[in-house]
Amino acid sequence: MKQCKLVIKDEVNCKIDDLDVVDRRSLVRMFEYEIPGARYQPSVRLGRWNGKVSYFQLGGSTYVNLLSDILPYLEEQGYDIELIDKREYNTTFSFDTIDENIFSDRVWPEKHERAGTSIVLRDYQVQVVNNFLSNPQCIQEIATGAGKTLITATLSYSIEKYGRSIVIVPNKSLVTQTEADYINLGLDVGVYYGDRKEFNKTHTICTWQSLNNLLKNTKDGVAEVTITEFIEDVVLVMVDEVHQAKASALKDLLTGVFSHIPIRWGLTGTIPKDKYASAALLVGLGSVINRLSASELQSRNILANCHVNIIQMQDDLEFSDYPSELKHLLEDQNRLDSLSEIIKKIIETGNTLILVDRVAAGNELANRIPNSVFLSGKDKVKTRNVEYDEVAISDDKVIIATYGIAAVGLNIPRIFNLVMVESGKSFTRVIQSIGRGIRKAEDKDNVEIYDITSNCRFAKRHLTKRKEFYKEANYPYTTEKFKYK
Repeated sequence: MKQCKLVIKDEVNCKIDDLDVVDRRSLVRMFEYEIPGARYQPSVRLGRWNGKVSYFQLGGSTYVNLLSDILPYLEEQGYDIELIDKREYNTTFSFDTIDENIFSDRVWPEKHERAGTSIVLRDYQVQVVNNFLSNPQCIQEIATGAGKTLITATLSYSIEKYGRSIVIVPNKSLVTQTEADYINLGLDVGVYYGDRKEFNKTHTICTWQSLNNLLKNTKDGVAEVTITEFIEDVVLVMVDEVHQAKASALKDLLTGVFSHIPIRWGLTGTIPKDKYASAALLVGLGSVINRLSASELQSRNILANCHVNIIQMQDDLEFSDYPSELKHLLEDQNRLDSLSEIIKKIIETGNTLILVDRVAAGNELANRIPNSVFLSGKDKVKTRNVEYDEVAISDDKVIIATYGIAAVGLNIPRIFNLVMVESGKSFTRVIQSIGRGIRKAEDKDNVEIYDITSNCRFAKRHLTKRKEFYKEANYPYTTEKFKYK
């Protein structure tokens, strides 16, 4: 029988020594994934790289969360495996299950739909929390609008007897939104992003970008507090909207400096479709153990129902590539005039959020649509929040925003119309964008979604993909062709 050694380095990384080179090459191929878009890179076109990345290295280095597939292969090849566990910290935790009354001595804050009443978790929130507490490394796919911030806070509270938690959210707006919920629940919380950098709190809310900057500053020797000091006594790293974890910087954090943090939980409304991105989530956080869809929450009257109105503008033009086509669709003045006229009719029915791909297109639409406001990454979080808060007290608020700042994590329930302008073919972007509209409000149980696109070649292909997404999510849709001069 052949012999090999499985060396567990930390919660994420491991190495398998003494494997035959033939078996190592087989494992490299087994965990090799094509990077989306790599085939367009010069190194691939010149034949210098195959456009793929493997999560098993020829030297034997790999990831703990892949062992469930690796070990059966090794056993089939006749290996006797010696386990060497080099972890020298607590990796065993015992949590009591929680019930709906864990925070019932607190009340919902002003502006919340249940303001002034006791904070009682819904049954599915209790189930999600208990699923996490019984699985120290895992992901749950939970639809937008299910109350993920309350779930997150409950989890942070539950691990306090063992240490601290770090919660990574995708943008600055969600940092302050999450912080507010933690404060309302009486948790000791700080934030780390932009100009606000707070230390020595039991729980810290931050963006992955700010953590990446801290890591860089630590390496350069200019950090006020090193990243090692920052994560001292942290036993939980939790990532909200984990589809962002496919960003190489966040993956490097999870599998690098954070690799010794034993409890690793991820929440998202959308697991990426491509295998490379989903494998990155698996190695950094764990496997997907549960799914709660938006359509299920709609059937339980927790989320607003929706209807997708596809408006396909008849451009009848041909372009050689997608960038040229998109430039026309978002910058042609005549087309923008017609697009704004469509939107003007939509906004007559109430508060409307319009999502665009380019800043230039946002500015052009704002100039054409009366009493609208355009928000992009250059606007400070405080400025954005002032505009978002007005939705709660207005009936004719019109916000135009880039997908980059508004497609994920934004909580503005009283949106009656959501307009997506050329939203592309990304499953994550499309479903997350619709999530901005399906939150319920006291005077809202339905939202109209408008998918405005073109009959040009690439736009038509992208629309075909989006229709597949709508069918999968059980979102009803209709298509209207719109001719313009």
